[in-house]
Amino acid sequence: MRFSTSLPKEVLKMAIDSIYAHKFRSALTILGIVVGVVTAIVVASILTGMRQSIVSIVEEYGTNNIYAFHLSTGFGSPSRDERNRKPLTEDDANALLAQSSTIEDIALVAVNIGSWGSGFDDNLVYEGKNYRWALTDGVTPNHINIANLVLKQGRWITEADNYQRRNVLVVGVNTVEALFPDKTDDVVGKVVRMNGTTWEIIGVIEKRKAGFFGENEEDRKVFMPFRTARKAAPTRDAVLHIIQAKQGQLNDAVQEVEGILRQRRGVKYGEPNNFDVKTADAFIAQFDGIIGGVGLAAIAISCLGLLVGGIGVMNIMLVSVTERTKEIGIRKAIGATKSAIVFQFLLEAMTLTAFGGVVGVILAVGISNLIMLLIPSIPATVELWMIGVSLGVSIGVGLIFGVLPARKASKLDPIECLRYE
Repeated sequence: MRFSTSLPKEVLKMAIDSIYAHKFRSALTILGIVVGVVTAIVVASILTGMRQSIVSIVEEYGTNNIYAFHLSTGFGSPSRDERNRKPLTEDDANALLAQSSTIEDIALVAVNIGSWGSGFDDNLVYEGKNYRWALTDGVTPNHINIANLVLKQGRWITEADNYQRRNVLVVGVNTVEALFPDKTDDVVGKVVRMNGTTWEIIGVIEKRKAGFFGENEEDRKVFMPFRTARKAAPTRDAVLHIIQAKQGQLNDAVQEVEGILRQRRGVKYGEPNNFDVKTADAFIAQFDGIIGGVGLAAIAISCLGLLVGGIGVMNIMLVSVTERTKEIGIRKAIGATKSAIVFQFLLEAMTLTAFGGVVGVILAVGISNLIMLLIPSIPATVELWMIGVSLGVSIGVGLIFGVLPARKASKLDPIECLRYE
């Protein structure tokens, strides 16, 4: 009977038998493949999960919002030149509302007034208990609607609170848990001390979706009226504009905002903006740029592992050709063609790397699930395309690095093979 490529099942069985006969050697050979696949899937799953989390968090704040600030917003720190820019003002907001036809409303935020150099201490104290991790913002009354905040208790800041510069606070859940651990449902009306002054808590914000490490920045927020913040920390003049575009006019609103602010801030034609304007899509794109670098590093590590694994496969297949020289001679003597021999050894190499891919996928799924179990705030989503690509690449490595041994086996002379000892 002639040995033919029309018998793939028999060839596959011989490949599996050969791998099984050298279990330890085969395991060492596929180690590089396993490492490459595990690295690629685990990193890809974490990055994919983080991106999904970022998208959901950003969208929760409003997909129709534009964020204008004198410094770059988003990920990363502003440069030294940016710190010398003059802040945006209330007059800028009034001009935007007056001159733009695509803006619905604008909320003003005096951001992090307790930050360095402000002279304002946002450490909250109540009956001997302290909360030192507050992020204190002064906000206009319309902030709750534009930022999509939800009240858990009490009420929000009113126009009267803002106009009269009242010492009232709307706090996040972290403040409540730190200062009122035994009565978290009854904190409205409580008076706390901050920056040497008494403040009345008038409301509590509902907890936002958790971030990467178990909390959202909003949970640490302490909101006071915008004009009160100006009085409490007069040296903190940074103002964030949260601009709500009219429905379906986001892109037009961005262009109008940039045009009006460039004119008001004296930016000449051809010069870059001396302010920053971003939308939800821009934040997501910025995050994509960051994780793209991490993804490239992971791909490099994976490729290194696959290269090591591929060289190991080629080496072990060359050894296998030498060990099975007599077998090859017998097969050729009974009618096996060169293409049949090539097919046999290629299939054996691909089967070997496929095993490595399967083991790598199983380990990667287990590691990803373990990460989510131990650190639930770090998402690690393994998707089907990751598994498919990993297995396909693993088999491809076997195909590429199996060519040389397969060709060597097919070129052996059957007479010389039968004489081989």
